Amino acid sequence: MAIHHDLTSLAHECADCPIRHRAVCARCEADELARLEQIKYYRSYQAGQTIIWSGDRMDFVASVVTGIATLTQTMEDGRRQMVGLLLPSDFVGRPGRLTAAYDVTATTDLVMCCFRKKPFEEMMASTPHIAQRLLEMTLDELDAAREWMLLLGRKTAREKIASLLSIIARRDVGLKKGPAQGSIVFDLPLTREEMADYLGLTLETVSRQISALKKDGVIELEGKRHIIVPNFDALVEQAGDDNDGGFLV
Repeated sequence: MAIHHDLTSLAHECADCPIRHRAVCARCEADELARLEQIKYYRSYQAGQTIIWSGDRMDFVASVVTGIATLTQTMEDGRRQMVGLLLPSDFVGRPGRLTAAYDVTATTDLVMCCFRKKPFEEMMASTPHIAQRLLEMTLDELDAAREWMLLLGRKTAREKIASLLSIIARRDVGLKKGPAQGSIVFDLPLTREEMADYLGLTLETVSRQISALKKDGVIELEGKRHIIVPNFDALVEQAGDDNDGGFLV
């Protein structure tokens, strides 16, 4: 695994970390952050690089600082299915579990703030702020998984594409501590092929629906990845969601 040597673009102190307000350490006090500093280290990965294979021993847990990764499950017949995205501030790994449950692959260049697993587990036992925050994140992940089941099972192709775009847009503005409203600009971390895999659609359908959203003025494109949303509420309406991120009934 590659160790990230050039950290000039990243904060060296936990208190100044760009994902601090959303990460597993969000509730930590100064003394708790100091303890985390002693067991943390950074790792970087290039786009397309495998971070860990399903079933491999995982001796660390981590928070995504910058970049995007995918969670993939391989079935017995060799078919692979993308089952999740890891966005900045998302937590990688499970305390108490020896091996990885999924293949984790960097979709873009990626930097993670890693913690040695055993010391982190010991901190969880003695630091309620970390355990509470990790529980919150786990419950949020469970809610998101249930909503994703609804998306895959009930939404139209257009709604699926709009939903994915709105999820990524919300996370992007959340990291910047901005409101999810008005005009939003972000870079799409997935190729159209990856979007098709994740959403259970064909590549042709994804391309057609993105073109339709562009034609209708819901989104603007600069190249294949740079997305401009002139009116976030209009995108949410196309997704069939309410403006708090939930699903309309």
